[in-house]
Amino acid sequence: MHRIAPFRRGTLAAGTCAALAAALLSGASAAQATITPRAAAPDIDVKAVKADLDQLQTIADGHGGNRAHGQPGYRASLDYIKGKLDAAGFKTGVQEFTSGGAKGYNLVADWPGGSADKVLMAGSHLDSVEAGPGINDNGSGSAAILEVALAVAKADLKPTKHLRFAWWGDEEDGMIGSTHYVDSLKSDEKSKIDSYLNFDMLGSPNPGYFVYDDDPELEKVFKDWYAAKDIATEKETEGDGRSDHAPFKDAGVRVGGLFTGAESTKSQAQADQWGGKAGEPFDPCYHSACDKTSNVDDTALDRNTDAIAHAVWELSS
Repeated sequence: MHRIAPFRRGTLAAGTCAALAAALLSGASAAQATITPRAAAPDIDVKAVKADLDQLQTIADGHGGNRAHGQPGYRASLDYIKGKLDAAGFKTGVQEFTSGGAKGYNLVADWPGGSADKVLMAGSHLDSVEAGPGINDNGSGSAAILEVALAVAKADLKPTKHLRFAWWGDEEDGMIGSTHYVDSLKSDEKSKIDSYLNFDMLGSPNPGYFVYDDDPELEKVFKDWYAAKDIATEKETEGDGRSDHAPFKDAGVRVGGLFTGAESTKSQAQADQWGGKAGEPFDPCYHSACDKTSNVDDTALDRNTDAIAHAVWELSS
């Protein structure tokens, strides 16, 4: 996460009445037979998400301890995710940009089908800071949407809206990659994005459950999911405008998303409703070398990944 969505009454013969009733019943049965219940989103195995985080950790370990913009660990991270998406049947594209004198990359993956005039996007930034491997910030969001995308492919989902997933480069220097993507779109292309969902830091070790409140419909989808599981949520304020939803919001696209907290301190009231430690940061390893796989809360990661899957299935239908 960077620092700073009329019948006339009359008499009918008995035979006519019977025929009419039969026709009505037959029509009702036919109509009922054509109604297909909306499929529920699958439960995403948190072990698969953690396996992706292990791979991102391994990549960082083999490339100077980080996955930052302009560093080899970032491109290796992108190649890892792209390979899994390509094998699953997504149409992927790598968008290049330049920031700070170094080449950067966005990865965009489209699932075939759905209305091109109504696009549902889900995105996360893939880069870390140079100080560490960035496993919570933001390997967690990147791995979560990867596994949701793979679940879409496994289910051979036939959404009404077109589904697009994105992994952004150089968020840490001010949402550079996502801003470049939005700025590269023509006005009619921007208008076809129905909504953008952003996922940044989903497994903070002292987690909170924060839901973006920028759009009432998108917010409700997430809040209702958590409420059904008796999990309290709060409006996301700490990171507002500090992540990749900002350029979409500025372009008039409705946005939503999830967040488990960064460097801010958890209050006693928040600890009472969520557990964890009051008086300590949601993520004490924020932007630090200790943001490793050990810096992720499995329960928060699991819940948030399932919430993303629910939102993708719900909002794309």
